[in-house]
Amino acid sequence: MTSYGQFCPVAKAMEVLDERWTLLVVRELLMGSTHFNELRRGVPKMSPALLSKRLRSLERAGIVARSVRGQRVVYELTECGRELEPVVNTLGQWGLRWIGDLGEEDYDPHLLLWDVRRSIPVDRWPRSRTVLRISFDDVARPVSHWWLVVAHGEVDLCDYDPGHEVTATLETSLRTLTRIWRGELVWPQALRSGEVVLEGPASVRREVPEWLGYSLLAQSLQPA
Repeated sequence: MTSYGQFCPVAKAMEVLDERWTLLVVRELLMGSTHFNELRRGVPKMSPALLSKRLRSLERAGIVARSVRGQRVVYELTECGRELEPVVNTLGQWGLRWIGDLGEEDYDPHLLLWDVRRSIPVDRWPRSRTVLRISFDDVARPVSHWWLVVAHGEVDLCDYDPGHEVTATLETSLRTLTRIWRGELVWPQALRSGEVVLEGPASVRREVPEWLGYSLLAQSLQPA
């Protein structure tokens, strides 16, 4: 850990938090990931070795607690770590408001749909099994087709056909769905412009935008 050599509390905090990927690991823990593979899905471009290193650093700093339950290792934020939630949320809101430019390398179907999977308002979905097929027209196979399966309040995300009857299909570009998820483009506008095409019964097509909604950060910036 590099020292700034300053007594300033901001400097001392950044000695812990400003290493590459560290705050994103905290973000994933705040979002509910507790196992190593779950954390990896939230930071797919981070190497497993570096993730392990960052988790050890956070544990030494008292931000993360590591335990073993059954045969699985569990990582959880301590009270100290949980106090970072408003910091992370405020930083995310600032980024949405002021850092809008995304490069091609920033569009990732795995990361986008992992965030969708853990954030969608499941209580708005039917209680019976409902399958939404998502097709990206600007992503090469094999990651151009995805299936969100929601049944009895549980969500599953598949990058292969799970074999269930499809309730509705959403066709769009990865760029467009990312913009919607970030709150930069609203569902009605995307549907009117043809940037998003929904296939399925009319009653279902009307519900899909409510089923998916927007990211938690985007929601936090919407007027009350």
